[in-house]
Amino acid sequence: MISPEKKMDLLLSLCKRRGFIYPDSDIYGGFANAWDYGPYGIELKNNIRDAWWKRFVHAREDVVGVDTPIIQHPKVWEASGHLATFSDPLVEDKKTHKRYRLDHLLEAQGVDVSGMSFEQMAAKANEAGLKSPDGNVLAEPKQFNLMFKTFVGVSEDTAATAYLRPETAAGMFTAWKDIRDTMRKKLPFGIAQVGKAFRNEITPGNFIFRTREFEQMEIEYFVKPDQSPAMFEMWLGEMKRWVEDVLKLDPSHVVYKEIPEADRAFYSARTIDVEYHYPFGQKELYGLANRTDYDLSRHQEFSGEDLRWFDEESRERFIPHVIEPTWGLSRTVLAVLCEHLDIDEAETSEEGEKEPRMVLRLPARLAPVKAAVLPLQKKDGLADLGKELAQKIRAAGLVVEYDESGSIGKRYRRQDEIGTPLCFTVDYQSKEDGTVTVRDRDAMTQERVKMDDVVAFIQSKIQ
Repeated sequence: MISPEKKMDLLLSLCKRRGFIYPDSDIYGGFANAWDYGPYGIELKNNIRDAWWKRFVHAREDVVGVDTPIIQHPKVWEASGHLATFSDPLVEDKKTHKRYRLDHLLEAQGVDVSGMSFEQMAAKANEAGLKSPDGNVLAEPKQFNLMFKTFVGVSEDTAATAYLRPETAAGMFTAWKDIRDTMRKKLPFGIAQVGKAFRNEITPGNFIFRTREFEQMEIEYFVKPDQSPAMFEMWLGEMKRWVEDVLKLDPSHVVYKEIPEADRAFYSARTIDVEYHYPFGQKELYGLANRTDYDLSRHQEFSGEDLRWFDEESRERFIPHVIEPTWGLSRTVLAVLCEHLDIDEAETSEEGEKEPRMVLRLPARLAPVKAAVLPLQKKDGLADLGKELAQKIRAAGLVVEYDESGSIGKRYRRQDEIGTPLCFTVDYQSKEDGTVTVRDRDAMTQERVKMDDVVAFIQSKIQ
């Protein structure tokens, strides 16, 4: 059993050493809380994204996809309320000028900030004589808008002001009218989007958990008002099945936290935060909200467009309610890595002796590399056979690695650490009968299969 502190240290080391995630701008000393997804990291992230898209868009008749811009019309954020309310309570250390979230500092002092307004938190901080983590006096709290501001065009003035989107949802609401009019769907149906969002977080951290640039997978599911409770339950079940069936997270590591009315957004009829037990604590992974008719009503008001739905059966027009399941893609990558990093024992080359083995027990369909081909020797034609087999696997659209350097044991360890589920060893028997040894990552058992059957064998294991 790995302690949480030890697991995080091991994970950070593994991610850089094996090419999952690197510090951004590393040659310049890094850039705070920015990360590069390396060759294995981007494969893992893309595999999660693709599994999500296939499950919730391709496999469903009631969901369609879109891809909307990162920079939208500034009125979008006025209508959504982000310009007025999308902020965090900020305090600054008067001596060091470091900035902190006031709610986080209060929580660290044992204060329950649930349901507190900004004014109440400020009063509590003043009453308690709250200091910075460095023990210094804090400046007066203020609201800090999290949106990144930019300018469109050649001038940098108020008329040219625009924003990087802080979430992907708004694009689906602004695309609603066109999709309603062109896609011939019936309620209930959803719009899905995967993309980057940007938030000028005051205190990012915990590796890739909280960053200023991140990716979301979201669905806005439009329903008749009286359908919303049932559809909320339906999506809650879908999210649970995704967590358990696809990501293979232990259900005991996931908490479905019902948010009380006092802590919900004022327009939300119901909200559940899906939280995961990361090594650094129980934190939010996903979210599910019943947003009622708030978003479409606001955009109808600000745009002047009729965003109502016409019901053919009742002959009525109404603003649909929206159920919003949200999956953090970046946070999913972190949860999957944390969940499946393990240390066990494997036999060394010396009979009967064992050594610690670090292994990523990734679900096969999510693994960056699906198979590795390892010739026992570089000579006697074994390397040629191995390269031929690797090319056959590659031609089938499967990610494969060919590795002929080092002892077979060390090559197994490299593949274990990046989560490769199957290793195929080409040996002298392969020249005689056309078979190879396949070694299972988790069980470390071995069996022989025909080289002609290798592609089908891999495909059967990664479904």
